Amino acid sequence: MNQTTITSTSADHGITLYTLRNAHDMRITISDRGATLVSWWAPDRYGRVADILLGYPDCEGYQDNPPYFGGLIGRWGNRIANGRFTLDGADYLVDRNEGSNHLHGGDSGFHLAQWQAAAGPDGLRLTLESAEGEAGYPGNLQVSVLYNLDDEGRLSIDYSASSDAPTPLNLTSHGYFNLNGGSADIYDHILAIAADQYLQIDAQLIPVDAASVAGSAFDFRQPAPIGPRLAWPDPQLKLAGGFDHCYCLRPQHPLVPGESRKPQPLREVTTVYDPGSGRQLSVATTENGLQFYSGNFLAGVQGRGAGAYAKHDGFCLEAQAYPNQINGADAEAVVLRPGQVYRQTTTYQLTVR
Repeated sequence: MNQTTITSTSADHGITLYTLRNAHDMRITISDRGATLVSWWAPDRYGRVADILLGYPDCEGYQDNPPYFGGLIGRWGNRIANGRFTLDGADYLVDRNEGSNHLHGGDSGFHLAQWQAAAGPDGLRLTLESAEGEAGYPGNLQVSVLYNLDDEGRLSIDYSASSDAPTPLNLTSHGYFNLNGGSADIYDHILAIAADQYLQIDAQLIPVDAASVAGSAFDFRQPAPIGPRLAWPDPQLKLAGGFDHCYCLRPQHPLVPGESRKPQPLREVTTVYDPGSGRQLSVATTENGLQFYSGNFLAGVQGRGAGAYAKHDGFCLEAQAYPNQINGADAEAVVLRPGQVYRQTTTYQLTVR
């Protein structure tokens, strides 16, 4: 039986923090500013409790949040090349907030929005209305996300959305994890990803082609430590300063062009294990893509510790559609049309062994 409780506290800048606590005293704090994952307190194999999420020491940092710590990302997770796309014969220009490209919803991304929150027996539900024209997107969009923490240490994130006009949509969660609780970098973390291909990128981090992971630094079909892979002389790693690539997750039913908005079954796609603490994170999703980001731009960001974060102090596993897919051959799969409902489920489960 799930005995999770939800409590709330008021914070600075009009923010309310909600804490989900399960029967084993695992605690996850979520802010209504950006529907943000703020903290996840959990024990290691010795019973020592630490926060496995990176973030700011107080609410002030989340007012701008350049690294997107823990944010709910939308309308578009990841990048849109040149901030442009064509939909039903009309050309659209959205915020260009990373050079000439659009990143993570632009200047008015969902990670900066004030969401409406309500606690209930099924978890913490946050809702948002995104008006037509925000960041340049068409359609009035209504978004809902439900967070639930069960007694098995599983955080479930259930997304849904509807629109009154066709619009691209690609939602994801941008939590930065460090399973040793921030006592060291992520080099010793052992990663496994169930994917045979990944998307290679250009100098602007825009995907250019799918490539086999075989024989490359990107092959995590068998568990491997992250640190040694970061040291491989791979041109793709050099372009991104580490891993910042989308993996093409193995589907459990065939993808049909124009129909791939239909979710995949919820299936486990990746695990990360920290041998020092014994903590293991398992990720399951209904999405087709998983962005693995190794914290390449964390250097100098002041977090909760005494010193600033360093490069590779945290990692992200962002379940999503493919970056720039709205400009690709399967663009229709990421268009939400009136009468349709966008749905996605991703879970992050923390265990100790």
